[in-house]
Amino acid sequence: MSSKISYLSEIERCVSWLAAWTIHHANHIREGDEVKVGGHQASCASLSTIMTALYCSVLRTQDRVAVKPHAAPIFHALQYLAGNQTREKLENFRGFQGAQSYPSRTKDVDDVDFSTGSVGLGVAQTLFSSLVQDYVSAHGWMNDRPEGRMVSLIGDAEMDEGNIYEALIEGWKHGLRNCWWIVDYNRQSLDAVVREGLWARFEQIFTNFGWDVVILRHGSLQEAAFAEPGGDKLRQWIEKCPNQLYSALIFQGGAAWRRRLLDEVGDQGPVTALIERRSDEELQALMANLGGHDLPSLLKAFEAASRHDRPVCFICYTIKGYGLPLAGHKDNHAGRMTPTQMEGFRQQMGVKPGQEWEKWAAATTLTEELDDFVARAPFFREGRRRRSAPAIPVPPALPSPGQPGKPLSTQMGFGQILNDIARGDTPLAERIVTTSPDVTVSTNLGPWVNRRGLFARESMADTFKDERIPSIYSWELGPKGQHLELGIAESNLMIMLGALGLSHAINGARLLPVGTVYDPFIYRSADQLNYACYQDARFLLVATPSGVTLAPEGGAHQSIGTPLIGMSQDGLCSFEPAFVDELSVIMRFAFDYMQRDGEGDPGETTWLRDQTGGSVYLRLSTRPLEQPARQIDPDLEQDIINGAYWLRRPGPNASIIIAYQGVVAQEAITATGLLAEDRRDIGLLAITSADRLNAGWQAAERARQRGAVGAMSHIERLLASLPRDSGIVTVIDGHPATLSWLGGVYGHRVKSLGVEHFGQTGTIADLYRHHGLDTNAIMHAAQAVSHGRTIRYLEALS
Repeated sequence: MSSKISYLSEIERCVSWLAAWTIHHANHIREGDEVKVGGHQASCASLSTIMTALYCSVLRTQDRVAVKPHAAPIFHALQYLAGNQTREKLENFRGFQGAQSYPSRTKDVDDVDFSTGSVGLGVAQTLFSSLVQDYVSAHGWMNDRPEGRMVSLIGDAEMDEGNIYEALIEGWKHGLRNCWWIVDYNRQSLDAVVREGLWARFEQIFTNFGWDVVILRHGSLQEAAFAEPGGDKLRQWIEKCPNQLYSALIFQGGAAWRRRLLDEVGDQGPVTALIERRSDEELQALMANLGGHDLPSLLKAFEAASRHDRPVCFICYTIKGYGLPLAGHKDNHAGRMTPTQMEGFRQQMGVKPGQEWEKWAAATTLTEELDDFVARAPFFREGRRRRSAPAIPVPPALPSPGQPGKPLSTQMGFGQILNDIARGDTPLAERIVTTSPDVTVSTNLGPWVNRRGLFARESMADTFKDERIPSIYSWELGPKGQHLELGIAESNLMIMLGALGLSHAINGARLLPVGTVYDPFIYRSADQLNYACYQDARFLLVATPSGVTLAPEGGAHQSIGTPLIGMSQDGLCSFEPAFVDELSVIMRFAFDYMQRDGEGDPGETTWLRDQTGGSVYLRLSTRPLEQPARQIDPDLEQDIINGAYWLRRPGPNASIIIAYQGVVAQEAITATGLLAEDRRDIGLLAITSADRLNAGWQAAERARQRGAVGAMSHIERLLASLPRDSGIVTVIDGHPATLSWLGGVYGHRVKSLGVEHFGQTGTIADLYRHHGLDTNAIMHAAQAVSHGRTIRYLEALS
């Protein structure tokens, strides 16, 4: 153990130096602009010991870690010492294409397991990733690989984030295992010092949810001092000392500790002797020797917890800015060492000028020994740990349950398509896993669960079935179930989808996650959705019901701006079909698109980078529409995927076209029919994805700017034949800005109809009339747009 501690101590020195130097270089040496680069030298320093112990001794290659966002430079430094990070990237920390401000699994070259940055989300991610590992293991897809431990390094201020406690509830319900949360309890947040006694509240909360709680308050130096005569009084004083005072004395140093201790506990006897036996420097070292900075204490605690699979919360007392001249100061969160302070720190660490970027510049041990020690660490010895899994074959077509002339909603069609898939013994059916925040039945997942069952690590009886109580739902709970039921917390849904959608990279087992949610409540989990997409997790998000079309439910259940989320969210491909045959085509595309991970140039049909894949968002409705009588040929299928097709192609003299998206198809079709009585060339454009149309248009324009003068997007081809003085009326049960940009493609006049204000209860007819989505409103808009054409025509004649 002593040799291990010696090596780890040397590594910690080098990590602390490199992290501090990386931030200093970015702010004071590298050429930049007037905007500060930033960094968090103090927040890094508080985790230097913990992360060194974990990465260089405790963690195994199968373990996965979410690093506290502000400790990114410590992570990058450790990866640099292990050969997984480059000096070039460190020199460009927080610069363009340099090491990222916060660990990113998609943008950093080193071995990031989970992206972090939005505080608290990486914490919950590890919990759900552990549950996903249980799912994969129960289905026999681990391929004899050992189960990993999901570890989160947490700033104590992150514990204010509510989604952490929502996740705790879900973990308890599902029998969480193999999860460690390590709290960097430095007692300082961005703006303040943490409230007294918070650790006791943490301990109680975690214990209540079945976690083991390990508190590392005192290091081995302090424990040794406590064993000396008078040590019990020193312990009592430390444990009663207010957080603010402890931080202030750490900043002031040994002389301040001496004055305070002698004044408050000195007795001219054992305690005084204990204090006087130590120099100011030794006294400062003693009082800074908290559990989170003591390698022997950390290794002992981590190794003990490694002997079982119960979830563990480690509360590690640390010092913000440990070892730096900023240590303990309440303003140190965004503070950075001045050049003078950095020079003093360089001399303190024994780093020679010009050798600041050398891996072992701060070490006092032979560097070959340190290189060998790190290379043999279980976490690093197999190199990069990103796994992969083969794609699951998707059939050429999915069933389309709609019958011509019969009314059917897209929500109902979604449930029937999944039910048809569930009937088959196919790889696609086997790898689909569904999840929902207590809206399984109301989002039409019930038939799927009837056939495929609920997941639980242990089989559970259906009491209603055992008691012979009739029910249309026969939901078996057991290890082979394929539905993960969640409580009413949309944030948990999105983080679960993120965890399921990374299983191929984390567990080496491909899953096809499908999550359902009420469309308006996407807002409640928008940050978590963004986080899942930022990590490049792959999933199908089915949001239903949507819009004011859910008329009797009132404004609280009626979404307005969610189509704009679908358009603007990177990594998420958004669709809103009107008919079930469109939905079938889109779902087939989605299951394939979720698995793509290719590279290359954009396709010249849409100019979209479809080969890279991503996640998919479907906005569906409960309103039944009469299904069209048609066969989906390959051309129409491709147009549906590309984002739009002509339901009625405009003639050469079209004065007006109507473009609709989603459930308002019926009103748009009726209005077109009535207008066609005196405007025979009128066109009707069925839009299935404003997102893909807009993205393709933007991409084609960028291609033209780069010299591809013939680049043309799908929407440009569709609108190319329209006379320039034609008008466009757009209509959607959502914000009108979703489609208003169509006028910018060729400069056509546009009148955009949609919803801009909260709805209310009523019938669909009531609400469509109130918000201007009904047939009359569409016809009035068409008259207004075409009236502008008439005026210009008369002006031209005069």
